[in-house]
Amino acid sequence: MERLTWFFLAAACCLTMAAALTNRNHTTDESALLALKARITSHPGNIISTNWSNTTPICNWVGVTCGARHFRVSVLNLSYMELTSTIPPELGNLSFLVELSLRNNSFHGAMPLELGRLHRLKLISFRFNNFTGAIPSWFGSLSKLENFDLYGNQFSGSIPAAIFNLTALQVISLSNNQLSGKSN
Repeated sequence: MERLTWFFLAAACCLTMAAALTNRNHTTDESALLALKARITSHPGNIISTNWSNTTPICNWVGVTCGARHFRVSVLNLSYMELTSTIPPELGNLSFLVELSLRNNSFHGAMPLELGRLHRLKLISFRFNNFTGAIPSWFGSLSKLENFDLYGNQFSGSIPAAIFNLTALQVISLSNNQLSGKSN
């Protein structure tokens, strides 16, 4: 009987620790998304300002999809929402993110270095925004990247050589920017 009691105590302890880790991970994801929300300066539909709150679970937030296994943010799709914003460095904490799509908005500024930590990313679509500056070389460290779409922004300079080392890359769209250099 004593062994059974110890077994249940150990099991309860493990479940409590797992729940605490899951809650901390949700807190990390929630903090990253709330940092993005705080940077939005214009949003005509106001969906994010009303839906993205502490009273709604993040997996139910508009534009957010969580993975079935870990219940972590795996897709962030805020396309066509008429958002005006910059990308906060905290988005680099969405460590389970596989797809990041911000198409057809008014995101602007430079890309934060912290996005280079998103090593699970397979799709990036920043098509038709107002991003500026050079295309960061850290995109070349996203080894699982399959679809890389920066079409229709204000990027300038040359395409970083590291991008051409992405062996999983299937689609790349960099047209309609102010890029320079040779094309082979």
